[in-house]
Formats: sequence, C-alpha cells, structure tokens
Amino acid sequence: MPYQDVFVQFWNQVKESVEEGSFAKLTMAKTIGKPNLKNIFLRPVYSKDGFKVLLKFRYRSKDTEDREEELTLDEAFEVLKSHLKSHFFSVILFSTKKDVLFKVNRKGAGSITETEPSFSMVIQPKSDTDSDME
Repeated sequence: MPYQDVFVQFWNQVKESVEEGSFAKLTMAKTIGKPNLKNIFLRPVYSKDGFKVLLKFRYRSKDTEDREEELTLDEAFEVLKSHLKSHFFSVILFSTKKDVLFKVNRKGAGSITETEPSFSMVIQPKSDTDSDME
C-alpha cells in the first residue's frame, strides 16, 4: 500500500491517543542521508485553548539553532507529511497504551508496527474546575 495511505491510518492512531489522553510524544527519525535536520519531535501542550503540540526541529549542526512552534494537530500533520520520504523514513508515536511505528521502505510502501508502551503515564495539568481533595 502506498505510504501516504498508511500514514493517514497511522495519524488516525495519533488522533485517537490524543482523544483518550494517552499521547506522550511523537518522533520522526531515520533520516535519509545526513541532512542538517536530525529529528522532528511533537510534544503535547495543554492550554485553555485546547490541545496543541509543540513541534521541535532539532539540527545536527551546532551553528543551526533548534526551532520550536506551537501548532494544532492538523497543522502538525501537514508539516510531518511534507518531511516523509524526503527527509525521514519513520515516525514513532509514543503513548501510554502502545508505541506505534510507521515506516516507509525504499520502494515507497508504508507499514505500521505496534509494540508495548515506552511511557507508563502522561501527567496532565489540573484544570481550573478540579478541586483539591483533602
């Protein structure tokens, strides 16, 4: 199956992990060649405006400063999709329920593999409506 179709299936699992509160982080790895862009990370950001992610670009060169931006999940999808097969071969979703690995092979086929979770829990900040129990 073409990697674009499989990536959409993978992204549905990312959205599901956000909805159920098990999303821990997401990492793009396995670079193609030795580009200056080393990794792309997504970490959850819980705010009054709802769920967003902190997208971080990490570079190999000490001369290039890492870059961060706060995005919606849909905006992050577009950024990650644009780096597949041009810069990275794999994306790993880390959640408290399972880790999900998406890979693209050299022929352009995508695959998804699930493993036991690397993270056991994600701590979410208290909301203003939570009351302290004494």
